[in-house]
Amino acid sequence: MSRFDIITAKHSGFCFGVQRAVDLACDTAKKYGICKTLGPLIHNSTETDRLKSLGVDIANGINDCDCVTIIRSHGVAKNVYQELSAKGIEYVDATCPFVAKIHEIVSQDADGVIIAGDKNHAEVQGIVGHCTVPENFIYVIDTEEELIQALNELKSVGKIAPILVAQTTYNSSKWQTYIQIAKKYCTNIKIFGTICSATANRQRATEELAKISDLMIVVGGKNSSNTAKLAQISQKHCPVIFAQTGSDIDTAEVRSLLSLKDKGIVGITAGASTPAYIIKEVHRIMSEILNDEDIDFMAEVDKTFKKVYIGNRVKALVVAVNNSEAVVDLGTKHSGYIPASELSHNPNAVPSDIVSVGDEIEAVVTSINDADGVVYLSKKKVDSMLGIEKMTTAMEENKTLEGEVTAVVKGGVIIVSNGVRVFVPASQTGVPKSGKLEELLKKTVSFKVIEVTEARGRVVGSIRMAKKEENDAAKAKFWESIEEGQKFTGEVKSIESYGVFVDLGGVDGMVHSSELTWSRIKHPKEVVSIGDKLDVYVKSFDPEKKRVSLGCKKAEDNPWLKFMADYKVDDVVDVTVVSITPFGAFAQIIPGVDGLIHISQISTERVNNVAQVLSIGEKVTAKIIEINEEQARVSLSIRALKEEAPAAEEEATEEATEEAAEEAPAEE
Repeated sequence: MSRFDIITAKHSGFCFGVQRAVDLACDTAKKYGICKTLGPLIHNSTETDRLKSLGVDIANGINDCDCVTIIRSHGVAKNVYQELSAKGIEYVDATCPFVAKIHEIVSQDADGVIIAGDKNHAEVQGIVGHCTVPENFIYVIDTEEELIQALNELKSVGKIAPILVAQTTYNSSKWQTYIQIAKKYCTNIKIFGTICSATANRQRATEELAKISDLMIVVGGKNSSNTAKLAQISQKHCPVIFAQTGSDIDTAEVRSLLSLKDKGIVGITAGASTPAYIIKEVHRIMSEILNDEDIDFMAEVDKTFKKVYIGNRVKALVVAVNNSEAVVDLGTKHSGYIPASELSHNPNAVPSDIVSVGDEIEAVVTSINDADGVVYLSKKKVDSMLGIEKMTTAMEENKTLEGEVTAVVKGGVIIVSNGVRVFVPASQTGVPKSGKLEELLKKTVSFKVIEVTEARGRVVGSIRMAKKEENDAAKAKFWESIEEGQKFTGEVKSIESYGVFVDLGGVDGMVHSSELTWSRIKHPKEVVSIGDKLDVYVKSFDPEKKRVSLGCKKAEDNPWLKFMADYKVDDVVDVTVVSITPFGAFAQIIPGVDGLIHISQISTERVNNVAQVLSIGEKVTAKIIEINEEQARVSLSIRALKEEAPAAEEEATEEATEEAAEEAPAEE
């Protein structure tokens, strides 16, 4: 036969979750000599036999667990953990992080839970075991009809906000159909995209390859649901041979299926439980069957696997995050780990602050352990590379950047911005010598880049310059738009005996003491404090001298208006003496309105010294004898009341005499 191209799908073989479970099982067996998995670790008998030779056996149930037990990547129900603990059985949890995320979702309060998947699959049974809703409100569906029935049943009992999730290895195209149906039948349904990205990628890559292939070889365990789905996808486009290992491939069947072709493409895809060495074996056997010429089979297969090497800059998918590291999928046979210290330059940040499951990030490979299949990476090194470029551009273009102050060091502070540590000298922080640099710690600040040394990765910044530019811009904008009557809310910056200075946003304005309040005050401190917010308006301004005069008193609060509405000449009022002068005393009628009791109006007798007759704080009764509305002045008189008193008494006596005379009997 003529030559055929043999192509292995880009995403084939062990997914991250399975690789992690295998690694944990091997490490546990190595540590304890033997361990057992609660059910088959993966659906691949060849790999299961290999693991058994390393000391990894299979427990048929909890009662068969007589040593350290591995909870496989499929996960288990919540009660299984409880039973293992109750029996004192030590266990290692190898549940795939994607599966564990579903456990977390279905444990929420909800009107019901609908799971798209195979009800007999271990993963689905584990998910059901984490649901907190009543059992009769849990549905496992695998067809459109079952989904519609579940939604209608929940709706009939008033359950209108159920949760919809999918088995991580579920068919992506069927899932998309379910989403459309669910939204149509239930507008309040909570849908979570829980199909593992590796599964979706594997199915997508398989379909793309099947479309251009003349034959697809699907490699994996016969009990593996995700492998079965790959076969179903492939069968839509070309003939399929399902093989668990290379020895399952029948040469006659292959040649029969390709008998009418002398060239073409044969695709190979593999389920998540298929190790790389079996895929390579299948590739070698297919090459022997189809092609006569000698080739380096291992080299050809290796071309389909992504390579990593120290210093390599790669894209990685975050699949798990914990307090000490982020776990990533590189699309290779390796497990990728990024320690917390390599995620960010910010020592105060925890991994979950930097990345989340599902994020695609760039990182640099820092070390590789091929024996254990582990790769360690650094995200912050990539961030630094990109960040240094941004810093250089920002300096050249005089741009202002933002960053968090993460540390106070000798001579200044450290800002982390765009993945780069920026040193800001104390003189450039804007903090006065008497201040404390620690006040900036953990704050987000604006800064200018004033020096970049790319070779050393050193960046120097200035907070002070950024503040100055910001203030200058604010001042320019202020003077362009200011007008009389314009209102502001400003902060009291300083207080003097004659008034207060208010920050209007880069420009200070002054409120004279007389403009602070309608009440009489001796010092502004009686009514305001530094840091207070004041509503003010512009009374006048001088752009050349950069001066702004402000008012604070509101016209509607003018006490004179209240006085004029409630009082008139000849009213008798109780007043309080508030000040004494050589010519008289001022007394408060109502807050904000004082009246003058002239020295001549204090008494019916001559008064030479006001202070000898009246005292501050004394309450007296006086008569309003004059109101000057134009000048807002009031004149009061105590004397007038004293002069009126004798006349009133005399009049009262006369009235009493007349009444007595009228009541006396007539003379006979």
